[in-house]
Formats: sequence, structure tokens, C-alpha cells
Amino acid sequence: MANERENLDHVDRLRQQWANELPDLDTEPMTILGRAYRLSNLVRPSIEKTFASFGLDRGEFDVIATLRRSGAPYKLTPTVLYTSLMISSGGLTHRLDRLQKARLVVRERSAKDGRSFVVGLTDEGARLAETAFRTDMASESSYLAGLSAQDRANLASLLRKLLISLEARNDGENA
Repeated sequence: MANERENLDHVDRLRQQWANELPDLDTEPMTILGRAYRLSNLVRPSIEKTFASFGLDRGEFDVIATLRRSGAPYKLTPTVLYTSLMISSGGLTHRLDRLQKARLVVRERSAKDGRSFVVGLTDEGARLAETAFRTDMASESSYLAGLSAQDRANLASLLRKLLISLEARNDGENA
């Protein structure tokens, strides 16, 4: 009995409680979505701590990381940025204000259209994005140490399949 309890996780315990209270309800979706939510909540503090060690919050990191991974010259329009980040234009403006003040990004007139602006990474912003991302990936990699390479590949494949399905469903609902 004790060994059985040791192999139960938080979601298993929640499902047991719900089975007692609502035995007719199928809680199988919790085995995947509940665990994904729980995993996210467990790693979020460490990820935020990593970015804070570089003087960034997660939202600020998301902006400079998006610019950095876009490739040279590391410049995007605000519309591309806020669409990619799935935030409002106002939310992006606040992040850009803080990042510009920290000299990690610059706002420049577009060479293609002088009426619009582009956001670009400074050299320091590009270095910081890369260093913070490398540190984050090392930290996140340590969380997966309990899984074999094959387990990680299988899990990644299944999560990709689920995400593609949900993204297509979401796109269909927003069409």
C-alpha cells in the first residue's frame, strides 16, 4: 500500500478525491492537461528566477528573445512582436519602454516605411538574450533528467501532436 502511494503524483491524488465525490465523472483529461498545468506551475518560479538574475522579468525576456531568434538584424515591427508574443499592443509598449530605458532595445524609423517604427536589439540586448536563454535551457534540461532520451522524444512527439490539434481547433474558432 505504501509503495502504491509513492507512485502517485499530485494529479493522481486529485483524481482519487474526485472519484470519491463524483464517481460518474471521467477525470481522464486531468492525466494530461492537469499534469501539464502542474508542471508549468512547478518550473515557473525557477524560470522567473533565472531571468531575474539577468535583471529581466519573463515578459521582457520574451521580447528580447523574440528579437534575437528572428535573426540578424534582430529587428521586428511592433505588430509582429505583439502578435508573436500574443499580448496587446499596450502590453508590448510597457515592455518596450522598460527595455529601451535599460538600453536593450531601440525604436527606429522603418527604412521601408518612414511612417512606421521597428524595434531592434542593441548589442547588449542580443548578448543578454543569448546568455539568459542558454542559462534557462541548462536549468530546464536539469528538470528532464528523470526521463531517458527516448522518453523525452516520445513525450515531445505526443505534446507536439496535441498542440497542433489544439492550435488548429483554435484557428478554426477564430476564423
